[in-house]
Amino acid sequence: MNSPIRVTVWGENFHEHSERDQAGMAERYPDGMHGAIASGLRSLLGDQVEVRTATLDQPEHGLTEEVLGSTDVLTWWGHARHADVDDAVVAKVHERVLGGMGLLALHSAHFSKIFKRLMGTGCTLAWRNSADTELVWNVSPSHPISQGVPQPIVIPEQEMYGEFFDIPAPDEQVFLSTFSGGEVFRSGCTWRRGLGKVFYFSPGDQEYPVYHHPDIQRVLANAVLWARPDEGTDFAPPPVVNMAPPMFVGGKLAEDVA
Repeated sequence: MNSPIRVTVWGENFHEHSERDQAGMAERYPDGMHGAIASGLRSLLGDQVEVRTATLDQPEHGLTEEVLGSTDVLTWWGHARHADVDDAVVAKVHERVLGGMGLLALHSAHFSKIFKRLMGTGCTLAWRNSADTELVWNVSPSHPISQGVPQPIVIPEQEMYGEFFDIPAPDEQVFLSTFSGGEVFRSGCTWRRGLGKVFYFSPGDQEYPVYHHPDIQRVLANAVLWARPDEGTDFAPPPVVNMAPPMFVGGKLAEDVA
């Protein structure tokens, strides 16, 4: 039997306790957004995963050497406290991704330090928070992340994210969202960074119960399976290699001639 995928669900855990948002968050996410995401993964993936949570307020934001060293896939949700994330923790996460750890950047994590570092761009976008209906269109039906989800996913109320989204061209475009105002948004994108896989998925705002939506939970579960490290990954980033030039004999590599 394959070992379970070790998933750490990271949440900013700010809105859950802020004076302005606490009452609404307690109704929408009584266990926090990170708790809802973790619960969905456990429910859909069962013994395929070992899931734990970590939050900004914990020592080292819950992402100690021990935790990161036993994480195969990290999910990241942040919004109001991006600047409070320690650069030293970001550097450790970045190194781990380059070595093979999967990263799922969710919703406003487009502005997180780790996502911006991996993308190398400003990651800005257009937005409007007016309880829009979001339709999430599957534009890559054969992709593993899009399996088992309807066409489209319908989210009755959600914050609008729109173009232009300042990201590098995705390796794969999996989802495209449309909104009632006519806006479109590249809402599900993948990249490879070093040996790691990165998936950005926008649906999931603190003011709406999107992480309880069964189709959104399915996307995240699929993404964990997709983002898991390749077999045999030792989480060492690709090294710098000084190679001697190849030797040719009679138009063939010397080792082939030998």
